[in-house]
Amino acid sequence: MSRSGADLALLLLGGFRVLADSATAELAERGYPDHRPVHDFAMRAIAAGADNASELGRRMSVTKQSAAKTIATLQERGYVAIGPDPEDARRKRLQVTDLGQQVLSTGEAIFDDLRAQWAQQIGETNLRALETHLQTLVGTEPMRFDTPGWVSRGTTPADG
Repeated sequence: MSRSGADLALLLLGGFRVLADSATAELAERGYPDHRPVHDFAMRAIAAGADNASELGRRMSVTKQSAAKTIATLQERGYVAIGPDPEDARRKRLQVTDLGQQVLSTGEAIFDDLRAQWAQQIGETNLRALETHLQTLVGTEPMRFDTPGWVSRGTTPADG
């Protein structure tokens, strides 16, 4: 049976969705019932240097207001804190808390477990072949976790 290019795109997206949904459900089982993939994207962006709402919005391809709402949610849950900037006492910086780092580490371990489940389902050799083929097609650098707005091709909402 021949499949279309659209079918391939949907299968790849479906694979991502299955992994993301499974990880979210497992995080809930492990004590983080209110954690969502967007929170992971935001915390990774903050850990990588997005230390204010404007920069977080740029990195996530969302408005500053949307980024500020995400920050407020992450602060409320104890995943992110605002601290002093060591270079400018007048400025405040976002920082991922120890609890936030714990959630990120737990999520990474869950994805390792999910990969192992896929290897068990289709065989380690087949999974490695799939990974190798995907690297050949999309490159060896994995997609950054702080760029959920990749569909917008790097433009910000203000850019249109």
